[in-house]
Amino acid sequence: MRALRANLDGLLVEVDDLDQALALLASLQEDPPAGVTELVPAARTVLLQFDPSRTTAQRLAAEVRARDLRGASRSSGASVDIEVVYDGEDLAEVADLCDLSVEEVVARHTAPEYTVAFTGFAPGFGYLSGGDPVLRVPRRATPRTVIPAGTVAVAGEFSGIYPRSSPGGWRLLGSTDAVLFDLDRDPPALFEPGGQVRFVAVREHITGSAAQTRAQATPEAAPTTAAPAVPALEVLDPGGQSLLQDLGRSGVAALGVSPSGAMDRGALRRANRLVGNPPGTTAIETVLGGLTLRARGDVVVATAGATAPVTVAGRSVEPETPVALDDGETLTLGPPAAGVYTYLAVRGGLDVAPVLGSTSRDVLAGLGPAPLAAGDVLAVGTASVDAVTREPGPDLPGPEGSVTLDVVLGPRTDWCTPESLDRLTGQDWLVTPRSNRVGLRLEGAEPLTRRITDELPSEATVAGALQVPPSGQPVLFTADHPLTGGYPVIGCVATYHLDLAAQVPPGSSVRFRVVEPFADLVAGQRGDTA
Repeated sequence: MRALRANLDGLLVEVDDLDQALALLASLQEDPPAGVTELVPAARTVLLQFDPSRTTAQRLAAEVRARDLRGASRSSGASVDIEVVYDGEDLAEVADLCDLSVEEVVARHTAPEYTVAFTGFAPGFGYLSGGDPVLRVPRRATPRTVIPAGTVAVAGEFSGIYPRSSPGGWRLLGSTDAVLFDLDRDPPALFEPGGQVRFVAVREHITGSAAQTRAQATPEAAPTTAAPAVPALEVLDPGGQSLLQDLGRSGVAALGVSPSGAMDRGALRRANRLVGNPPGTTAIETVLGGLTLRARGDVVVATAGATAPVTVAGRSVEPETPVALDDGETLTLGPPAAGVYTYLAVRGGLDVAPVLGSTSRDVLAGLGPAPLAAGDVLAVGTASVDAVTREPGPDLPGPEGSVTLDVVLGPRTDWCTPESLDRLTGQDWLVTPRSNRVGLRLEGAEPLTRRITDELPSEATVAGALQVPPSGQPVLFTADHPLTGGYPVIGCVATYHLDLAAQVPPGSSVRFRVVEPFADLVAGQRGDTA
């Protein structure tokens, strides 16, 4: 058993196999250690996320090692048949990699009964074990940016089905119209750990489109009101992208759901404090300006985060300052001179129904209120008002600027060459336009290289993780990152720098600086026992 650091508030415990991982999970669920806030199981690991004010990584590591994992067994679950049209883009390539015909691949994929080992990556995504060993193929060297909902795929020892359109690096075999995740179903996920799955080959075309499958699987809470509300904010123009965000979801990892929440949590808190709201109150997160709102009734708003110019009824007002809007007045955010995400809070908050305990929109999972659109009317809540406080925000990078981010090594630093660690910290990394709320896609002149080229069994990922695909160009996971992934993480941007990382615009660059905040954890950060 090894205990590996995963940022400043995570411990990744590695065991010998899936059975031990499930046994450890069962033990931790039955008797949770003090300070642990979330458990995320995977193929060979269990991630313990914890509150650093209540416990330490060393204390957790010692407690986990003392657990007796003998005699634990997997829980049983329901059996599900999945009809599949084997028409995937990678079907012929998988056949070549396995030295089989396409027909033989289909026959071998449909023959076994699979077990749902664990869930992750996205809500409803089950990692299905027990497949034919001949079909074990590596992930793609470069992940696809979009894989349609309902796609059946394989990677390493697992099969899986993408519950909605999302990025991914698995090999695509076919498609199904089974609904993997439905909030109106109890439980929402079709696959439960310990359940059994069989794939059934069918020749008919899929009856539901990917868009229909996505809509069924992840219903969206509409932010609009059925009748005119007063007070309210009417969206005249959402700009490039405007979402509702709070501080995210907790305690739902068992459903395969990541925390999500505001990209710049500090800016969300500052905007709310400026109007007297509790710091985690729902606000509007908008990207690179362009948002235009009209007040219905008298409201008080404030912005924080990216330094976007603010105009009210044609006059300029100071950002990060409470502003009173009279009935009918409009507010517009221009393009920011620095940063990416601007937060607009309204006194009293926004009256929006939560999904799984949060009003945050998770763009990877498709959970939460839909992105704002012209014509939406957001009712203002009646929450009690606290004292208004103003605090300065940090300096943010502008276009083509540069910022230095602290990195905590681990959990898989030892999977990369020593030269890669030098490259990680010794060069600028360009933030490419393909970056979003899932992650910042980085590009360096010298890519990172791996010392261990084997497939990494899927394991939990955390916000700030610097995942290294075979291309060597890292991805810095942000708010809507997948719950699990299969590429090694060389290090994690320190939790206190995640807000700053979120505000680096495309075209700017980042440099990384390794920090060792606790001397006695250096070994753990480098991939040894913590």
